[in-house]
Amino acid sequence: LDVGAEALQRGVDGLSYLLAESSKLMISETDFQDSVHVLGFSDELNKLLLQLYLDNRKEIRSVLSELAPKLPSYHNLEWRLDVQLASRSLRQQIKPFVTLKLHLSESGDQTAQVLQTDPSTLLHLIQQLEQALGEMKSNHCRRIVRNMK
Repeated sequence: LDVGAEALQRGVDGLSYLLAESSKLMISETDFQDSVHVLGFSDELNKLLLQLYLDNRKEIRSVLSELAPKLPSYHNLEWRLDVQLASRSLRQQIKPFVTLKLHLSESGDQTAQVLQTDPSTLLHLIQQLEQALGEMKSNHCRRIVRNMK
């Protein structure tokens, strides 16, 4: 090829990135051709890359799905409010705690995580989650999510 090893490695990395991202997003033939056309390759090479993409798209997606981390999913939530009213040293105190038991399922196996927090931290967590959900409704996030599909 009369090309250095580093240049060849960058070419292989670029080609594998192009095929992986195109397969992940399941882009159409015309979108793939537009993406490759910008790179400045000849028409013959563009057609070869398109054929390579179309022939191996499903196999690349299956390999990517196997490599993706398997995250546990929500199954159930139990909660309890505990209040400590007094102790030996302090006879009149109110110390509330919220205990959460989060049931998760992963590949058919169920696990439980027990979490304990005070109500103010729980309210802050709820506010942060509501803020994140509100941001998902913004136009910017909608465009990103639409392009990810």
